[in-house]
Amino acid sequence: MNFNTEYDFSDKEKSILDQHFSNSDKHVFAITTPRQVDRGALMSRYSRSDKTMRKIFLDEFVANPNRGQEFYSKILSEYGDDSVAELGEAQIAVEWISNIAAKKIEDQRIGLSYLEKSSRYIPFDKKVGNMYKYYRDERILKSKYADLYIESCDHSFNVYSKSIRVMQRFISEMEPIDDFMYFDSISKSEKPFSKLRNDQDIESAKKVYHSTVRSQTLDILRNLLPASTLTNLGITGNGRAFEYLLTRLYCSELNELKDLAHLLNSELDCVIPSFIKRVNEKYGKSLQSFMINTNKEISKLTDKYLEDIKPDFSPVDVRLIDYMDSKDAELKVISAILYENAKGQSLHDITKLVKSFPQARRNEIILAYTKFRGNRRHRPGRAFEMVEYLFEMFTNFGMFRDLHRHRILTMERQLLSTKHGYDIPKEIIDSGIEKDFKDCMYLSSNTYQNIVKTMPLEAQYAVNFAYKYPYFIKINLRELYHVIELRTTAQGHPDYRYICQQMFKKINDIHPLLMKGMKFVDLNQYGLGRFDTEKRKEMKRRELLSSKS
Repeated sequence: MNFNTEYDFSDKEKSILDQHFSNSDKHVFAITTPRQVDRGALMSRYSRSDKTMRKIFLDEFVANPNRGQEFYSKILSEYGDDSVAELGEAQIAVEWISNIAAKKIEDQRIGLSYLEKSSRYIPFDKKVGNMYKYYRDERILKSKYADLYIESCDHSFNVYSKSIRVMQRFISEMEPIDDFMYFDSISKSEKPFSKLRNDQDIESAKKVYHSTVRSQTLDILRNLLPASTLTNLGITGNGRAFEYLLTRLYCSELNELKDLAHLLNSELDCVIPSFIKRVNEKYGKSLQSFMINTNKEISKLTDKYLEDIKPDFSPVDVRLIDYMDSKDAELKVISAILYENAKGQSLHDITKLVKSFPQARRNEIILAYTKFRGNRRHRPGRAFEMVEYLFEMFTNFGMFRDLHRHRILTMERQLLSTKHGYDIPKEIIDSGIEKDFKDCMYLSSNTYQNIVKTMPLEAQYAVNFAYKYPYFIKINLRELYHVIELRTTAQGHPDYRYICQQMFKKINDIHPLLMKGMKFVDLNQYGLGRFDTEKRKEMKRRELLSSKS
């Protein structure tokens, strides 16, 4: 697989790039440009562009030395022993990696921050060298399943690509532009599109509407993409975290991840060599051996003791399988609330006293803890971390990718497969592309079932985002407030909005008092949910332009 045509830079461009990146011709590289503000801005810009990072730098940063500062100003105006290894930091770009590899990298929760190419803003319909952008695993391509795999992935991308216009047209018919209100600069009020008279207002309205329709289209159609779909990943982190990431990747049985380990190691050696040198020395080799042997042993025991249990072929989307009794949960939370402001009293004695409190007093304390919340960013205090919940989830892989970004929780998952069925968005049915969608799922499943017999890890590449994925989440009440309120906002993807609404209802049934402070959960349903967000962005853009003129 070779997409290096994307890196055909001139000698002059290479000379410039060599001053700001560790290399100008590999798909893994370090960002070495000296100003931190430029590094951060470049990483942020990266997630919403189909360009490679170095191309963005050449096009947008070279000619404008203040590009980084301007970017941050714009964003802010629109919306603010082993431990020594953490002192060394690096920013790494990893390009042309599969979604399987990206999720494996992002499993690491501490010390690393990620920005990934967005499936909402960037369509995946373009080809490079007459090839769609998906990972072509060497083991699969050398096997008898090579043609089947290529056919399956190509078919998924073909259906995805040809469905974009169909879905955009369908959404526009269901939610026409004149059904929404836009800012009218003449009257300084909101008006339907047909009532706008100012040319700038009309263009802004079109921009807002078409951007919203496009985002929703890509959100729906992402279900067609296979897990082999190539993405770009920006990683910022400290040396300690990168050292552990390399260790995990070296331990993988997947060739893609092993290859990435070598490439990452090489590039990190360019920027923070002292902090990752132990990876392949005595210390690192010992850790790798421990991790590999443990995984092999547990895998054997899992096969031995679970062989009589059949896979769940009709799973429930969200299942709450473990939680505290309501009284015990309230006791723990109230005791922690009072402890923080106590004058030397022990937690033991405070808890003993709280047990004697009448319900009215319990209500008073818990409600006081959240009553001043003015928006979802006003997070409750750490007393809410005393209560935990365990959810078992069977959601489509596309949605898992969104929840996987939350790191203040415990998440464990199985291999991606086609065993548990798939989700089909209502819009797919109503727009008339249901047959194409189902044909795509059938071919994907057939490909997976053939490959999985001999290559269970590699078989994941053939599975579409629509297929249901098993995992569990252990999460405390404080983080639950954050996740549910964030993921139920109107602009959120319909899939995770529904799942998080279900999580809220299940917790509210058992712990209604603790959930009273969750004031910003949104249980409504929306058509073009991102419309208001896109409208605010456009208004800010116009304000900025106006202030500069």
